[in-house]
Amino acid sequence: MSPGTRAAVLSGRVLPELVRVADVDPELLLTDFAHPDPELDRRLAEVEVLFTGWGCPLLDAAALERMPRLRAVVHAAGSVKHHVTDACWERRLLVSSAAAANAVPVAEYTLAAILFTNKRVLESAHAYRAARAPIDLLRRYPAVGNYRRTIGIVGASLIGRRVLELLRPFDLRVLVHDPYADPVELAALGAETCALDTLLRRSDVVSLHAPALPRTHHLLDASRLALMPDGATLVNTARGSLVDTAALTEELVAGRLHAVLDHTEPEVLPASSPLFSLPNVLLTPHIAGSLGGELDRLAATAVEELERYARGLGFRHPVDPTRLAYSA
Repeated sequence: MSPGTRAAVLSGRVLPELVRVADVDPELLLTDFAHPDPELDRRLAEVEVLFTGWGCPLLDAAALERMPRLRAVVHAAGSVKHHVTDACWERRLLVSSAAAANAVPVAEYTLAAILFTNKRVLESAHAYRAARAPIDLLRRYPAVGNYRRTIGIVGASLIGRRVLELLRPFDLRVLVHDPYADPVELAALGAETCALDTLLRRSDVVSLHAPALPRTHHLLDASRLALMPDGATLVNTARGSLVDTAALTEELVAGRLHAVLDHTEPEVLPASSPLFSLPNVLLTPHIAGSLGGELDRLAATAVEELERYARGLGFRHPVDPTRLAYSA
């Protein structure tokens, strides 16, 4: 992993657990598998499990050749696509990910966004700040509130399913679009499955939880954004590439839609973008995922997986290579 990741993820609360579970040198940090070094060759030749995080170098065939005893990769973060290659699967390595742990804060952020946006919290705050006097909220927002509003979830991913679980206590109608999901399973979570265009037409809030794939690039283009009802809100905690930014900006500048955006394309918008100052947009700098103390959950999950491996047990959160073609 990168030095910054190590400093953030392997806190003083988690590192002692890692040392307890594994025969590990806590001072050893690998950021380059290609660097020629006899001492590094010796260390890599002994490695049975890699404990990885954000910034892990590529595990290609050349890197694996230096690790003949490697049997598993335990990733203390979400997606493994940035470092686990086909060579790992050809070697039949066991791979675990802490994606389920990272889903928790993203789903919590999403729930808060849904409840706040239906109450028009952001817009009311802007109006109140500008007026500094009583404002007629019912006149401004006659449909304000969460009671029996319709929420559309695009992608029944780990995060999407966690959002479904969090939405269950509320008086909301929930729609889901995911071509790979089991409708019976989603019905058990209180959701109705439907086509994407139907979901967009019917939803007061649309929340994106699909992976960034070639076929999901600009999944919400101008024509699909136009399907959303006037006053509807788009929440994006997934990837900016799922949305046509130019088309969305037009809708938001016109005031027809609202948005809560934790991801955009580009990841950091130009300083001139109107999205920074629109009253109907909440723009956050990629904060929905694990931060601060939440990183302990990622590391603790990875250490638990490592302990299961040491005991000869299967991973609780294995990565299935057959699902990577349509998952994050």
